[in-house]
Amino acid sequence: MPLEIVTVPCLSDNYAFLTHDPASGETALVDAPESAPILAELEARGWQLSHVLLTHHHWDHVDGLSGILEKQPARVIGAKADEHRLPKLDQAVVEGDTFYIGSEPVEVLDVPGHTVGHIAFYMPESGAVFTADSLMALGCGRLFEGTPAQMWASLSKLAALPDETIVCSGHEYTQSNAKFALTIDPDNAALLDRVADINRARAAGEPTVPSVLGQEKATNPFLRAADPVIQAHLGMKNSDPASVFAEIRARKDRF
Repeated sequence: MPLEIVTVPCLSDNYAFLTHDPASGETALVDAPESAPILAELEARGWQLSHVLLTHHHWDHVDGLSGILEKQPARVIGAKADEHRLPKLDQAVVEGDTFYIGSEPVEVLDVPGHTVGHIAFYMPESGAVFTADSLMALGCGRLFEGTPAQMWASLSKLAALPDETIVCSGHEYTQSNAKFALTIDPDNAALLDRVADINRARAAGEPTVPSVLGQEKATNPFLRAADPVIQAHLGMKNSDPASVFAEIRARKDRF
């Protein structure tokens, strides 16, 4: 059976995720922005935490961990490359590693760019990928440490997953991402429809995360750097997609 996935709003615009295996009772938390809302969700559902999966070292993804572990001890898993700057890990992982939540395999993907040690967690049987600040809804993370080429390679890796994959990203940035996307891909009918849906959802106080990978591929400009229409709009016809991505990212940084 696929895992039950629960989105937990944290801080002002962060998301954490709980994944629960009904058969075994095992429950994993992906990222720990703050303790109170996560512990409240666990208590409300009667779930006992078994694993914590950390995507990267930034404070708004790890600062709640100690408070959570005080109440619900769990096995902490994170990137071996970032072990020196993550909270203490029980298991350090690299790309290609697989571990299990109940009977569900969890595959580790290396997705540098936002940070050099950023990883994502792919759960193929549940059809979900936890991308934090790499691939985001209608966006991607700012390049604090990595290069445009690294991030383009990371996004291309994620884009190769099945279109129906649920993308569980780390922030509610979608509405602002949508405004920027329209400056890059203004005539994309699928994007225009999505922007209208996003604006309706946010006006009603509803989240726009998770999203669906196929929709990201159709509308997210950061995944579409190889598209001839976008390249022409940017005056970069027949350019290397990594260079086009770099231009799109630079424009977003100035937006």
